[in-house]
Amino acid sequence: MKIAVCIKQVPGKFKIEIDPQSGALTKSGTDSMINPFDQNALEEALRLKEKHGGKVSAVSMGPAQAAESLREAIALGADEAILLSDPAFEGSDTWATAHVLSLGMKKLGPPDLIICGRQSLDGETGQVGPELAEMLGLPFVSSVSRIEEVGEGSMRMQRMAEEGHHVVEMQLPGAISVVKEINVPRLPSLRGLMQAKKAAITVWNGQELGADPARVGSQGSPLRTVRVTQPQRSAQREMLQGSPESQVDEVVEKLRQSRIL
Repeated sequence: MKIAVCIKQVPGKFKIEIDPQSGALTKSGTDSMINPFDQNALEEALRLKEKHGGKVSAVSMGPAQAAESLREAIALGADEAILLSDPAFEGSDTWATAHVLSLGMKKLGPPDLIICGRQSLDGETGQVGPELAEMLGLPFVSSVSRIEEVGEGSMRMQRMAEEGHHVVEMQLPGAISVVKEINVPRLPSLRGLMQAKKAAITVWNGQELGADPARVGSQGSPLRTVRVTQPQRSAQREMLQGSPESQVDEVVEKLRQSRIL
C-alpha cells in the first residue's frame, strides 16, 4: 500500500503581530513543529503500513527549514520525505498550496491513499485536503476518527459528526483528513533519530514540478487579504461606596442602563 502524508511545519510558539506597512500578520518564533493534526495523519499511515505493508511518503510544501519537520517524520517511521520548495510558492493560499501538492503527488506517482490532518494549527481552514482531492480527481472523506477495514480497492472508516459518527466506505485510491481522536502519535526511537540525521530529503522546485507561475504563490491565490486589525479592548473601573446593599443596587442600576439587564 502506497501512502502519502501531507505535512505542514507550523510555529511551536508564536505571537501575532501586524506589519504596519502591509497590514499582514507577522508570526515570530524560534521553534517549529509538525502540525499536530498532521502528526495524527502520519501515525495512522504508519499503522496502516505495519498492518498491510507498503510505503509511507511524507510530503511538505514550504521553505528550506521545513526539511526539519520532514526529518522528524523519517525519525517516526516514514520511508521517504519530499519537500516542495521554491521562492515562487511564497504567499500561496490554500488553493495554490493544494495545486502545488497535487503536482508533487503526480510526480511522486499515484498513491493508494493520501492522508491529511483535518486542519493546520496556524490557518485552521481545513481546506487543503478536500481541494487536493478535487484537483487529483479522488474521492475524499473528512474528519476520519477510525479506519475500520482496508480491503481490495476500498476502505471502510468512521468519520466524526455532531451527532456521533458516520460509517463510510470509500473506493481507493482516495484521500482522507483525520481528527486527533483517531490515535495517539508515537515518539521517535533512537534508531529512527539516527536514520533521520543521515536521510536525504528530496527537494522539488517549481520547474521540476512543471508548475505554472500564474497558479502558485500570491499571483495564483484567489484569496486576498485586504486588511487585518487587532481587537481593541478597554477597561473601565469604578469604586463603589456605601453599604453592601447600596452597592448591589447601584451595580444593578448600571447594568440596566447599559442594557445588559
